[in-house]
Amino acid sequence: MLVLIANLGSTSFKYRLYRMESTEQEVLAKGGYERVTDYAAVIDDALATLQKDGVIASPDEIDAVGFKTVLGKDLSGCVVADDVCVKALDDFAAVAPAHNPPYANGIRQFAQSLPKAQLVALFETAFYQWVPQARANYALPQAWRDAGIKRYGFHGASHKFVAERSAEMLGRNDVAAVTAALYQKGPQEISGTPLRVVSCHLGGSSSVTGIYNGVAIGTSMGFSPQSGLPQNNRVGDLDSGALPYAMKTLGLTLEEAERQMTKESGLLGLSGVSNDLRDVIAAMKDGNPHAALALDHLVDSIRHWVGAFAWQMGGLDALVFTAGIGENNSDLRAAVCAGLENFGLVIDSDKNTAARAVEAELQAAHSRVKILVIPANEEQVLAREVYRKISSLS
Repeated sequence: MLVLIANLGSTSFKYRLYRMESTEQEVLAKGGYERVTDYAAVIDDALATLQKDGVIASPDEIDAVGFKTVLGKDLSGCVVADDVCVKALDDFAAVAPAHNPPYANGIRQFAQSLPKAQLVALFETAFYQWVPQARANYALPQAWRDAGIKRYGFHGASHKFVAERSAEMLGRNDVAAVTAALYQKGPQEISGTPLRVVSCHLGGSSSVTGIYNGVAIGTSMGFSPQSGLPQNNRVGDLDSGALPYAMKTLGLTLEEAERQMTKESGLLGLSGVSNDLRDVIAAMKDGNPHAALALDHLVDSIRHWVGAFAWQMGGLDALVFTAGIGENNSDLRAAVCAGLENFGLVIDSDKNTAARAVEAELQAAHSRVKILVIPANEEQVLAREVYRKISSLS
C-alpha cells in the first residue's frame, strides 16, 4: 500500500510517501514547499515530481493520503476525511486558525487531485477520546459545554506512539496491542498488573499525558494548544481573570492581548532572551536571572503534571521523554527527575548525558521507575494509523 502523508501549515506543505507492509514502512520520497499561496498548485506539482522522478508511474498508484488534523468540532479519532470531516475543521477554524483552514483546503484539493485515493484524517485529539468526563470537562455552564468548550488535548499522535512503544520496551505486549488497535476497537480490559506511564512531549510546543494500560487518562493541554505547560511563545496555563485585568490596565484590545499571549509569552516572555530552550539555558549559565526563571518555570510545570498523573494512576512504572527538547536536552531531563529518589525514580547521569535523539533507558540500576527516551516520528505514526484505518474498512 502506498500512503502519502500530507503536512499542511498556514504557508507550507510537506509530504512523505510510504510503502506500507502491515505497520512496517519504507519512506520512498519526501519533499516540501514554503511560502505557499496556492495549495492546489503545489499539491499537483508534488504529484508530478513523484511521477517525473520515477517514484510512481501514475498518481493513481497512491492508495491513501493521511492528514494530521488538529481539532474538529464534534469529531475526533482516526476518520475518513470526507465532507463531515471538513465541516468539523471549518466549524473550529477560529480555535485553531493556523491549522484548520489549511487542512480543510488540503483535503478538498486532494479529493480532486487523487479521486481514487482514500483520504484519512487523524485528529490530534484522538488519543483523548476516553479520558474520564470529570477530567475532560471544565466547570462551566451547560451552554458553554454545549458549544464544545472542554479539554481536548493535543500531540495525540506522539503520545499514542509513546504508549505503544513504551509498553513494548517494558515487555507488555498485551498493553501495546490494545494501544495499537485503540482507534478501531476502543479501550480493552487488561488482566494482571497495570502499566502506568507518563509521557512528556517537550518541544517548541509541549504537553504531558498520563497513560494507564495504554490509554490516555488526562493531559496538560486543554481546549486549545494555548494551555498547559509554557510553550516557546505561548503562555500555557493562565487564570482567566488575568485577561480582562491586563486589557483594562495596559489598554490592550482583545486581539493585541491574544497576540502577546501567543507570540510574546512562554519561554520568550519569561526569559526575555529567546523562545529556544538552548538559548535560554546558555543565558542561564551566563548568569541571566530571567533565563533561570524561565527554565525553573518549565521544569516546575512538567513536574506538576507528572506528579498529578502519577498520583491519579496510583504510581508510576515509566517516565518517557520525547520530541525535540525531550530527546536532546539532558539538562532538562535531569532537572525534571531531580530529588525523586524516595519515589523510586533515579536517573543515571552518565546515561542521561549520552542519550541524544536515540531510544534509550536512563534509569539507574536501583531505580524502581524506568526513565525512557523514545524519539517521535509523527509522519510514521500517521502512516501506521492510516494503514490500520483502511485495513479495518476492507
